[in-house]
Amino acid sequence: MEFGSIIQFLENKSVLVTGATGFLAKIFVEKILRVQPKVKKIYLLLRAADANTAHERLQNEIIGKDLFRVLKEKYGTNLNSIIKDKIVPLAGDVCLPDLGLKDSNFREEMMSELDVVLNFAATTDFNERYDIALGANTIGAMHALSFSQRCAKVNLLVHVSTAYVCGESSGFIRENSYRLGDTLNSASGLNIDEEKRIVEAKLNELRTGGATKQEIEETMRDLGMKRAKVYGWPNTYVFTKAMGEMVIGHFKGKFPAVIVRPTMVTSTCKEPFPGWLEGVKTIDALTVGYGKGRITCFLADETAVVDVIPADIVVNAIIVAMVAHYNRPSHLIYHVGSSVRNPITYANLHDYGYQYFTKEPWIGKDGKPVKVRRVKVLNSMDSFHRYLAIRYLLLLKGLKLVTTFCQHFEGMYNDLNRKINLVVGLVELYRPYLFFQGVFDDTNTENLRAAARKNLGVESDMFFFDPKYVNWDDYFLSAHGPGVVKYAFKR
Repeated sequence: MEFGSIIQFLENKSVLVTGATGFLAKIFVEKILRVQPKVKKIYLLLRAADANTAHERLQNEIIGKDLFRVLKEKYGTNLNSIIKDKIVPLAGDVCLPDLGLKDSNFREEMMSELDVVLNFAATTDFNERYDIALGANTIGAMHALSFSQRCAKVNLLVHVSTAYVCGESSGFIRENSYRLGDTLNSASGLNIDEEKRIVEAKLNELRTGGATKQEIEETMRDLGMKRAKVYGWPNTYVFTKAMGEMVIGHFKGKFPAVIVRPTMVTSTCKEPFPGWLEGVKTIDALTVGYGKGRITCFLADETAVVDVIPADIVVNAIIVAMVAHYNRPSHLIYHVGSSVRNPITYANLHDYGYQYFTKEPWIGKDGKPVKVRRVKVLNSMDSFHRYLAIRYLLLLKGLKLVTTFCQHFEGMYNDLNRKINLVVGLVELYRPYLFFQGVFDDTNTENLRAAARKNLGVESDMFFFDPKYVNWDDYFLSAHGPGVVKYAFKR
Protein backbone atom coordinates (compact mmCIF):
# COMPACT_ATOMS: atom_id res chain seq x y z
CA MET A 1 0.00 0.00 0.00
CA GLU A 2 1.72 3.15 -1.23
CA PHE A 3 0.70 6.72 -0.41
CA GLY A 4 2.37 10.04 0.21
CA SER A 5 2.24 12.91 2.66
CA ILE A 6 -1.12 13.46 4.39
CA ILE A 7 -0.42 17.18 4.77
CA GLN A 8 0.21 17.50 1.03
CA PHE A 9 -2.83 15.35 0.22
CA LEU A 10 -5.15 17.62 2.23
CA GLU A 11 -3.93 20.79 0.55
CA ASN A 12 -6.56 22.13 -1.88
CA LYS A 13 -8.91 19.16 -1.25
CA SER A 14 -12.65 19.53 -0.73
CA VAL A 15 -14.39 17.15 1.65
CA LEU A 16 -17.97 16.66 2.79
CA VAL A 17 -18.63 15.67 6.40
CA THR A 18 -22.08 14.38 7.31
CA GLY A 19 -23.18 14.24 10.95
CA ALA A 20 -20.95 17.25 11.51
CA THR A 21 -22.14 18.01 15.06
CA GLY A 22 -21.25 14.49 16.23
CA PHE A 23 -18.38 13.71 18.62
CA LEU A 24 -15.93 12.18 16.12
CA ALA A 25 -16.87 14.51 13.25
CA LYS A 26 -15.97 17.59 15.31
CA ILE A 27 -12.59 16.12 16.23
CA PHE A 28 -11.99 15.33 12.54
CA VAL A 29 -12.80 18.90 11.46
CA GLU A 30 -10.58 20.41 14.17
CA LYS A 31 -7.67 18.15 13.22
CA ILE A 32 -7.87 19.00 9.51
CA LEU A 33 -7.94 22.75 10.16
CA ARG A 34 -5.07 22.47 12.65
CA VAL A 35 -2.70 20.47 10.45
CA GLN A 36 -3.66 21.86 7.03
CA PRO A 37 -5.36 25.29 6.89
CA LYS A 38 -4.82 25.22 3.12
CA VAL A 39 -7.55 22.61 2.70
CA LYS A 40 -9.84 23.97 -0.01
CA LYS A 41 -13.27 23.44 1.56
CA ILE A 42 -14.83 21.44 4.37
CA TYR A 43 -18.57 21.17 3.75
CA LEU A 44 -20.52 20.32 6.89
CA LEU A 45 -23.97 18.77 6.54
CA LEU A 46 -26.12 19.99 9.43
CA ARG A 47 -29.73 19.16 10.19
CA ALA A 48 -31.21 22.65 9.91
CA ALA A 49 -34.26 24.41 8.45
CA ASP A 50 -32.22 26.99 6.52
CA ALA A 51 -28.76 28.49 5.98
CA ASN A 52 -29.02 30.83 8.98
CA THR A 53 -29.85 27.96 11.33
CA ALA A 54 -26.96 25.95 9.85
CA HIS A 55 -24.56 28.85 10.57
CA GLU A 56 -25.88 29.09 14.14
CA ARG A 57 -25.30 25.37 14.68
CA LEU A 58 -21.76 25.71 13.27
CA GLN A 59 -20.92 28.47 15.76
CA ASN A 60 -22.73 27.07 18.81
CA GLU A 61 -22.26 23.31 18.44
CA ILE A 62 -18.91 23.06 16.67
CA ILE A 63 -16.60 26.09 16.68
CA GLY A 64 -17.85 27.28 20.06
CA LYS A 65 -16.81 24.07 21.81
CA ASP A 66 -13.76 23.87 24.09
CA LEU A 67 -12.34 21.37 21.58
CA PHE A 68 -11.36 24.31 19.35
CA ARG A 69 -9.40 26.25 21.99
CA VAL A 70 -6.00 25.01 20.71
CA LEU A 71 -6.96 26.08 17.21
CA LYS A 72 -7.96 29.52 18.54
CA GLU A 73 -4.63 29.83 20.34
CA LYS A 74 -2.74 28.79 17.21
CA TYR A 75 -4.43 31.12 14.72
CA GLY A 76 -5.72 33.89 17.00
CA THR A 77 -7.88 36.44 15.20
CA ASN A 78 -7.07 34.79 11.86
CA LEU A 79 -9.22 31.79 12.80
CA ASN A 80 -12.48 33.58 11.95
CA SER A 81 -11.29 34.33 8.42
CA ILE A 82 -10.00 30.75 8.00
CA ILE A 83 -13.37 29.35 9.09
CA LYS A 84 -15.26 31.77 6.87
CA ASP A 85 -13.09 30.84 3.90
CA LYS A 86 -12.81 27.09 4.47
CA ILE A 87 -15.94 25.89 6.32
CA VAL A 88 -19.28 25.71 4.52
CA PRO A 89 -22.26 24.83 6.76
CA LEU A 90 -25.06 23.21 4.77
CA ALA A 91 -28.69 22.84 5.80
CA GLY A 92 -29.72 19.29 4.97
CA ASP A 93 -30.52 15.83 6.25
CA VAL A 94 -28.75 12.57 5.42
CA CYS A 95 -32.07 10.74 5.83
CA LEU A 96 -33.39 12.42 2.67
CA PRO A 97 -32.51 11.94 -1.02
CA ASP A 98 -29.78 14.32 -2.22
CA LEU A 99 -28.93 14.66 1.48
CA GLY A 100 -31.91 16.98 1.84
CA LEU A 101 -29.75 19.91 0.68
CA LYS A 102 -31.69 23.16 0.85
CA ASP A 103 -29.35 25.17 -1.40
CA SER A 104 -29.19 23.86 -4.96
CA ASN A 105 -26.17 26.08 -5.74
CA PHE A 106 -24.08 24.39 -3.07
CA ARG A 107 -25.30 20.99 -4.24
CA GLU A 108 -24.06 21.68 -7.77
CA GLU A 109 -20.82 23.14 -6.44
CA MET A 110 -20.10 20.05 -4.37
CA MET A 111 -20.99 17.65 -7.15
CA SER A 112 -18.28 19.23 -9.29
CA GLU A 113 -15.67 20.04 -6.62
CA LEU A 114 -15.77 17.38 -3.88
CA ASP A 115 -12.89 14.92 -3.52
CA VAL A 116 -13.95 12.78 -0.53
CA VAL A 117 -17.16 12.13 1.42
CA LEU A 118 -16.98 11.12 5.10
CA ASN A 119 -20.20 9.77 6.53
CA PHE A 120 -20.21 10.28 10.30
CA ALA A 121 -23.99 10.73 10.47
CA ALA A 122 -25.69 8.41 12.94
CA THR A 123 -27.94 8.16 15.93
CA THR A 124 -26.13 6.22 18.66
CA ASP A 125 -29.02 5.69 21.07
CA PHE A 126 -29.23 1.92 21.66
CA ASN A 127 -32.99 2.17 22.07
CA GLU A 128 -33.77 4.79 19.42
CA ARG A 129 -37.11 4.94 17.63
CA TYR A 130 -36.93 2.48 14.75
CA ASP A 131 -38.01 5.02 12.13
CA ILE A 132 -35.31 7.49 13.23
CA ALA A 133 -32.53 4.87 13.55
CA LEU A 134 -33.39 3.26 10.22
CA GLY A 135 -33.41 6.68 8.56
CA ALA A 136 -30.08 7.89 9.97
CA ASN A 137 -28.05 4.69 10.20
CA THR A 138 -29.28 2.69 7.22
CA ILE A 139 -31.03 4.92 4.68
CA GLY A 140 -28.58 7.70 5.51
CA ALA A 141 -25.65 5.46 4.56
CA MET A 142 -27.34 4.67 1.24
CA HIS A 143 -27.92 8.39 0.53
CA ALA A 144 -24.29 9.23 1.37
CA LEU A 145 -23.12 6.55 -1.07
CA SER A 146 -25.55 7.62 -3.79
CA PHE A 147 -24.50 11.26 -3.51
CA SER A 148 -20.82 10.29 -3.60
CA GLN A 149 -21.30 8.21 -6.74
CA ARG A 150 -22.91 11.14 -8.55
CA CYS A 151 -20.11 13.59 -7.79
CA ALA A 152 -17.68 14.16 -10.66
CA LYS A 153 -14.43 14.01 -8.66
CA VAL A 154 -15.26 12.01 -5.53
CA ASN A 155 -12.96 9.00 -5.39
CA LEU A 156 -13.75 7.66 -1.94
CA LEU A 157 -16.50 7.29 0.64
CA VAL A 158 -15.37 6.74 4.23
CA HIS A 159 -18.25 5.34 6.30
CA VAL A 160 -17.94 5.39 10.10
CA SER A 161 -19.70 2.40 11.65
CA THR A 162 -19.20 0.49 14.91
CA ALA A 163 -17.37 -2.72 15.74
CA TYR A 164 -20.49 -3.94 17.52
CA VAL A 165 -22.34 -4.60 14.28
CA CYS A 166 -21.16 -8.13 15.12
CA GLY A 167 -24.08 -8.42 17.55
CA GLU A 168 -23.37 -10.74 20.48
CA SER A 169 -20.62 -12.67 18.72
CA SER A 170 -17.77 -14.02 20.80
CA GLY A 171 -14.16 -15.05 20.29
CA PHE A 172 -11.97 -13.53 17.57
CA ILE A 173 -14.22 -11.23 15.52
CA ARG A 174 -12.79 -10.66 12.06
CA GLU A 175 -13.00 -7.55 9.88
CA ASN A 176 -15.61 -9.18 7.65
CA SER A 177 -18.46 -7.47 5.84
CA TYR A 178 -22.19 -8.20 6.05
CA ARG A 179 -24.37 -8.76 3.02
CA LEU A 180 -27.99 -7.98 2.35
CA GLY A 181 -30.05 -10.85 3.68
CA ASP A 182 -27.54 -11.74 6.40
CA THR A 183 -28.78 -12.63 9.86
CA LEU A 184 -26.98 -13.55 13.05
CA ASN A 185 -29.34 -16.36 13.95
CA SER A 186 -31.67 -18.80 12.20
CA ALA A 187 -34.32 -16.23 11.22
CA SER A 188 -35.21 -15.83 7.56
CA GLY A 189 -33.13 -13.44 5.43
CA LEU A 190 -33.15 -9.76 6.29
CA ASN A 191 -34.84 -7.50 3.71
CA ILE A 192 -34.27 -3.77 4.21
CA ASP A 193 -37.10 -2.74 1.89
CA GLU A 194 -39.42 -4.87 4.00
CA GLU A 195 -38.13 -3.15 7.15
CA LYS A 196 -38.97 0.22 5.59
CA ARG A 197 -42.48 -1.01 4.76
CA ILE A 198 -42.96 -2.27 8.32
CA VAL A 199 -41.95 1.13 9.71
CA GLU A 200 -44.23 3.06 7.35
CA ALA A 201 -47.19 0.75 8.01
CA LYS A 202 -46.80 1.02 11.79
CA LEU A 203 -46.54 4.82 11.66
CA ASN A 204 -49.64 5.05 9.45
CA GLU A 205 -51.52 2.73 11.79
CA LEU A 206 -50.59 4.83 14.83
CA ARG A 207 -51.42 8.16 13.23
CA THR A 208 -54.71 6.93 11.78
CA GLY A 209 -55.65 5.56 15.18
CA GLY A 210 -55.03 8.92 16.84
CA ALA A 211 -52.05 7.79 18.92
CA THR A 212 -50.40 10.42 21.09
CA LYS A 213 -46.83 11.59 20.53
CA GLN A 214 -45.70 9.56 23.54
CA GLU A 215 -47.53 6.45 22.33
CA ILE A 216 -45.87 6.76 18.92
CA GLU A 217 -42.48 7.23 20.58
CA GLU A 218 -42.83 4.16 22.81
CA THR A 219 -44.27 1.96 20.07
CA MET A 220 -41.51 2.83 17.59
CA ARG A 221 -38.82 2.22 20.21
CA ASP A 222 -40.33 -1.18 21.01
CA LEU A 223 -40.57 -2.00 17.31
CA GLY A 224 -36.86 -1.29 16.79
CA MET A 225 -35.80 -3.59 19.62
CA LYS A 226 -38.20 -6.29 18.44
CA ARG A 227 -36.96 -6.23 14.83
CA ALA A 228 -33.31 -6.22 15.99
CA LYS A 229 -33.80 -9.28 18.16
CA VAL A 230 -35.69 -11.16 15.43
CA TYR A 231 -32.52 -11.04 13.34
CA GLY A 232 -30.01 -11.61 16.13
CA TRP A 233 -28.83 -8.11 17.05
CA PRO A 234 -29.20 -6.93 20.67
CA ASN A 235 -30.47 -3.40 20.03
CA THR A 236 -31.76 -1.00 17.41
CA TYR A 237 -28.50 0.91 17.10
CA VAL A 238 -26.19 -1.94 16.07
CA PHE A 239 -28.95 -3.51 13.95
CA THR A 240 -29.46 -0.38 11.84
CA LYS A 241 -25.70 0.26 11.63
CA ALA A 242 -25.21 -3.29 10.33
CA MET A 243 -27.86 -2.66 7.68
CA GLY A 244 -26.06 0.57 6.75
CA GLU A 245 -22.93 -1.45 6.02
CA MET A 246 -25.00 -3.91 4.00
CA VAL A 247 -26.42 -1.28 1.66
CA ILE A 248 -22.96 0.19 1.04
CA GLY A 249 -21.52 -3.24 0.28
CA HIS A 250 -24.42 -4.09 -2.02
CA PHE A 251 -24.76 -0.85 -3.98
CA LYS A 252 -21.22 0.50 -4.19
CA GLY A 253 -20.18 -1.62 -7.20
CA LYS A 254 -16.60 -0.63 -8.07
CA PHE A 255 -16.84 2.68 -6.23
CA PRO A 256 -14.07 2.96 -3.58
CA ALA A 257 -15.48 2.75 -0.07
CA VAL A 258 -13.87 2.17 3.31
CA ILE A 259 -15.68 1.27 6.52
CA VAL A 260 -14.11 2.23 9.84
CA ARG A 261 -15.46 0.38 12.89
CA PRO A 262 -14.41 1.91 16.21
CA THR A 263 -15.13 0.08 19.45
CA MET A 264 -16.19 2.02 22.61
CA VAL A 265 -14.97 5.54 21.89
CA THR A 266 -13.68 7.50 24.88
CA SER A 267 -12.16 10.95 25.46
CA THR A 268 -9.11 12.19 23.57
CA CYS A 269 -5.73 10.77 24.52
CA LYS A 270 -3.42 13.48 23.15
CA GLU A 271 -5.03 15.82 20.62
CA PRO A 272 -5.92 18.57 20.57
CA PHE A 273 -5.46 18.05 24.33
CA PRO A 274 -6.06 15.05 26.63
CA GLY A 275 -9.49 14.31 28.06
CA TRP A 276 -11.92 16.13 25.77
CA LEU A 277 -15.28 14.44 25.36
CA GLU A 278 -18.87 15.34 24.72
CA GLY A 279 -21.94 13.66 26.14
CA VAL A 280 -22.00 10.62 28.40
CA LYS A 281 -20.63 7.64 26.51
CA THR A 282 -21.34 4.00 27.42
CA ILE A 283 -18.76 3.46 30.16
CA ASP A 284 -18.94 7.09 31.30
CA ALA A 285 -22.50 6.64 32.53
CA LEU A 286 -20.99 4.23 35.07
CA THR A 287 -18.16 6.65 35.86
CA VAL A 288 -20.57 9.52 36.56
CA GLY A 289 -22.82 7.36 38.74
CA TYR A 290 -19.87 5.94 40.67
CA GLY A 291 -18.13 9.30 41.19
CA LYS A 292 -21.32 10.80 42.56
CA GLY A 293 -21.74 7.90 44.98
CA ARG A 294 -24.91 6.60 43.35
CA ILE A 295 -23.61 3.18 42.27
CA THR A 296 -23.35 0.61 45.04
CA CYS A 297 -23.11 -2.45 42.84
CA PHE A 298 -21.70 -3.16 39.41
CA LEU A 299 -22.88 -5.78 36.96
CA ALA A 300 -20.20 -7.25 34.70
CA ASP A 301 -17.80 -10.09 34.11
CA GLU A 302 -14.74 -8.46 35.69
CA THR A 303 -12.44 -10.71 33.68
CA ALA A 304 -14.02 -9.71 30.36
CA VAL A 305 -12.05 -7.40 28.05
CA VAL A 306 -13.66 -3.99 27.62
CA ASP A 307 -12.58 -2.56 24.28
CA VAL A 308 -12.12 1.19 24.68
CA ILE A 309 -10.36 3.48 22.23
CA PRO A 310 -9.59 7.21 22.57
CA ALA A 311 -11.38 9.41 20.05
CA ASP A 312 -8.27 11.06 18.58
CA ILE A 313 -6.83 7.63 17.73
CA VAL A 314 -10.03 6.82 15.83
CA VAL A 315 -9.92 10.10 13.90
CA ASN A 316 -6.26 9.62 12.98
CA ALA A 317 -7.10 6.13 11.66
CA ILE A 318 -9.92 7.62 9.58
CA ILE A 319 -7.60 10.24 8.08
CA VAL A 320 -4.86 7.73 7.24
CA ALA A 321 -7.41 5.33 5.70
CA MET A 322 -8.82 8.22 3.65
CA VAL A 323 -5.42 9.04 2.17
CA ALA A 324 -4.36 5.40 1.70
CA HIS A 325 -7.49 4.48 -0.27
CA TYR A 326 -8.16 7.66 -2.21
CA ASN A 327 -8.74 6.86 -5.87
CA ARG A 328 -8.03 3.15 -5.33
CA PRO A 329 -10.67 0.42 -5.81
CA SER A 330 -11.34 -0.92 -2.35
CA HIS A 331 -13.85 -2.17 0.18
CA LEU A 332 -11.74 -2.68 3.26
CA ILE A 333 -13.06 -2.72 6.81
CA TYR A 334 -10.97 -1.43 9.68
CA HIS A 335 -11.57 -2.32 13.31
CA VAL A 336 -10.15 0.45 15.48
CA GLY A 337 -9.96 -0.85 19.04
CA SER A 338 -7.65 -2.06 21.78
CA SER A 339 -8.81 -5.57 22.70
CA VAL A 340 -6.11 -7.39 20.71
CA ARG A 341 -3.11 -5.08 21.05
CA ASN A 342 -3.58 -3.51 24.49
CA PRO A 343 -6.51 -5.07 26.37
CA ILE A 344 -7.99 -3.94 29.68
CA THR A 345 -10.78 -5.53 31.71
CA TYR A 346 -13.77 -4.32 33.70
CA ALA A 347 -11.73 -5.01 36.83
CA ASN A 348 -9.18 -2.48 35.54
CA LEU A 349 -11.95 0.09 35.00
CA HIS A 350 -13.19 -0.52 38.55
CA ASP A 351 -9.67 0.10 39.91
CA TYR A 352 -9.21 3.28 37.86
CA GLY A 353 -12.50 4.70 39.10
CA TYR A 354 -11.68 3.92 42.72
CA GLN A 355 -8.16 5.38 42.48
CA TYR A 356 -9.26 8.55 40.73
CA PHE A 357 -12.27 9.45 42.90
CA THR A 358 -10.44 8.54 46.11
CA LYS A 359 -7.75 11.07 45.20
CA GLU A 360 -10.05 13.62 43.53
CA PRO A 361 -13.52 13.21 45.09
CA TRP A 362 -16.51 14.89 43.53
CA ILE A 363 -17.84 17.79 45.61
CA GLY A 364 -21.58 17.28 46.09
CA LYS A 365 -24.33 19.89 46.26
CA ASP A 366 -23.83 20.11 50.01
CA GLY A 367 -20.23 21.19 49.47
CA LYS A 368 -18.84 17.98 50.91
CA PRO A 369 -16.60 15.49 49.05
CA VAL A 370 -18.33 12.27 47.99
CA LYS A 371 -16.55 9.25 49.45
CA VAL A 372 -16.40 6.30 47.07
CA ARG A 373 -15.95 2.68 48.03
CA ARG A 374 -15.19 -0.40 46.05
CA VAL A 375 -18.56 -1.56 44.81
CA LYS A 376 -20.11 -5.01 44.97
CA VAL A 377 -19.59 -6.73 41.63
CA LEU A 378 -22.35 -9.01 40.37
CA ASN A 379 -21.08 -11.40 37.73
CA SER A 380 -24.35 -12.69 36.22
CA MET A 381 -27.92 -11.63 35.52
CA ASP A 382 -29.11 -14.24 38.06
CA SER A 383 -26.99 -12.65 40.80
CA PHE A 384 -28.32 -9.22 39.79
CA HIS A 385 -31.94 -10.34 40.10
CA ARG A 386 -31.22 -11.98 43.49
CA TYR A 387 -29.55 -8.80 44.73
CA LEU A 388 -32.48 -6.71 43.50
CA ALA A 389 -35.01 -9.01 45.14
CA ILE A 390 -33.26 -9.01 48.52
CA ARG A 391 -32.45 -5.31 48.59
CA TYR A 392 -35.48 -3.68 46.96
CA LEU A 393 -38.32 -5.94 45.86
CA LEU A 394 -39.30 -7.03 49.37
CA LEU A 395 -39.43 -3.36 50.38
CA LEU A 396 -41.49 -2.60 47.27
CA LYS A 397 -43.99 -5.33 48.10
CA GLY A 398 -44.23 -4.02 51.66
CA LEU A 399 -44.93 -0.50 50.42
CA LYS A 400 -47.56 -1.83 48.03
CA LEU A 401 -49.33 -3.55 50.90
CA VAL A 402 -49.16 -0.45 53.12
CA THR A 403 -50.62 1.79 50.39
CA THR A 404 -53.83 -0.23 50.47
CA PHE A 405 -54.38 1.11 54.01
CA CYS A 406 -52.57 4.46 53.85
CA GLN A 407 -52.26 6.56 50.69
CA HIS A 408 -49.45 8.52 52.33
CA PHE A 409 -46.94 5.89 51.12
CA GLU A 410 -48.20 5.80 47.52
CA GLY A 411 -45.71 8.40 46.31
CA MET A 412 -42.80 6.50 47.91
CA TYR A 413 -43.99 3.28 46.30
CA ASN A 414 -44.34 4.84 42.84
CA ASP A 415 -40.91 6.50 43.08
CA LEU A 416 -39.13 3.27 44.11
CA ASN A 417 -41.01 1.25 41.48
CA ARG A 418 -39.99 3.74 38.80
CA LYS A 419 -36.33 3.61 39.84
CA ILE A 420 -36.29 -0.20 39.88
CA ASN A 421 -37.87 -0.39 36.43
CA LEU A 422 -35.34 2.14 35.14
CA VAL A 423 -32.38 0.18 36.53
CA VAL A 424 -33.70 -3.13 35.18
CA GLY A 425 -34.27 -1.54 31.77
CA LEU A 426 -30.75 -0.10 31.64
CA VAL A 427 -29.19 -3.38 32.74
CA GLU A 428 -31.06 -5.27 30.04
CA LEU A 429 -30.03 -2.68 27.46
CA TYR A 430 -26.31 -2.78 28.33
CA ARG A 431 -26.11 -6.49 29.27
CA PRO A 432 -24.57 -7.59 25.92
CA TYR A 433 -21.58 -5.29 26.51
CA LEU A 434 -21.13 -5.95 30.22
CA PHE A 435 -20.63 -9.65 29.45
CA PHE A 436 -19.15 -9.34 25.95
CA GLN A 437 -16.77 -12.23 25.25
CA GLY A 438 -15.22 -11.11 21.96
CA VAL A 439 -12.02 -9.40 20.86
CA PHE A 440 -11.76 -7.51 17.59
CA ASP A 441 -9.32 -8.62 14.92
CA ASP A 442 -7.45 -5.59 13.59
CA THR A 443 -5.28 -7.19 10.92
CA ASN A 444 -6.35 -4.67 8.28
CA THR A 445 -5.74 -1.80 10.68
CA GLU A 446 -2.32 -3.14 11.63
CA ASN A 447 -1.43 -3.37 7.93
CA LEU A 448 -2.54 0.26 7.58
CA ARG A 449 -0.34 1.22 10.55
CA ALA A 450 2.63 -0.55 8.96
CA ALA A 451 2.00 1.29 5.69
CA ALA A 452 1.80 4.59 7.57
CA ARG A 453 5.13 3.94 9.27
CA LYS A 454 6.68 3.13 5.89
CA ASN A 455 5.17 5.96 3.88
CA LEU A 456 4.67 8.88 6.25
CA GLY A 457 7.98 9.25 8.06
CA VAL A 458 7.71 12.04 10.64
CA GLU A 459 4.00 12.44 9.84
CA SER A 460 3.30 9.00 11.33
CA ASP A 461 3.63 10.56 14.79
CA MET A 462 1.28 13.37 13.83
CA PHE A 463 -1.35 10.78 12.85
CA PHE A 464 -0.60 8.22 15.57
CA PHE A 465 -3.27 5.48 15.85
CA ASP A 466 -1.65 2.52 17.59
CA PRO A 467 -3.39 1.66 20.90
CA LYS A 468 -0.44 -0.56 21.86
CA TYR A 469 1.42 2.51 23.09
CA VAL A 470 -1.40 3.97 25.21
CA ASN A 471 -0.52 3.84 28.91
CA TRP A 472 -3.96 3.08 30.35
CA ASP A 473 -2.97 3.99 33.92
CA ASP A 474 -1.87 7.44 32.84
CA TYR A 475 -4.79 7.86 30.42
CA PHE A 476 -7.59 7.01 32.86
CA LEU A 477 -6.09 8.79 35.87
CA SER A 478 -4.65 11.89 34.18
CA ALA A 479 -6.77 12.42 31.04
CA HIS A 480 -10.06 10.55 30.97
CA GLY A 481 -10.98 10.89 34.65
CA PRO A 482 -10.52 14.69 34.71
CA GLY A 483 -12.21 14.92 31.30
CA VAL A 484 -15.33 13.07 32.44
CA VAL A 485 -15.59 15.29 35.53
CA LYS A 486 -15.13 18.49 33.51
CA TYR A 487 -17.38 17.69 30.57
CA ALA A 488 -19.88 15.05 31.72
CA PHE A 489 -20.61 15.74 35.41
CA LYS A 490 -23.56 18.01 36.09
CA ARG A 491 -24.74 19.24 39.45
